[in-house]
Amino acid sequence: MAMNAKKLVVYVLVVFVLYLIITDPAKAADYVQIGFEGISNAAKAIGDFMTWAANGGK
Repeated sequence: MAMNAKKLVVYVLVVFVLYLIITDPAKAADYVQIGFEGISNAAKAIGDFMTWAANGGK
């Protein structure tokens, strides 16, 4: 039962993303840009933390 629910959620998500891209490509591009900026900021923060930790927390 859980796998069917998971498949259904993935299917609904894919349909929603396709609908968003087809109906408003500019807004979809904005969402992708926001997502990549968030990933980039998270990676930079992890890198800063690792540098701080490697330097002995100074």
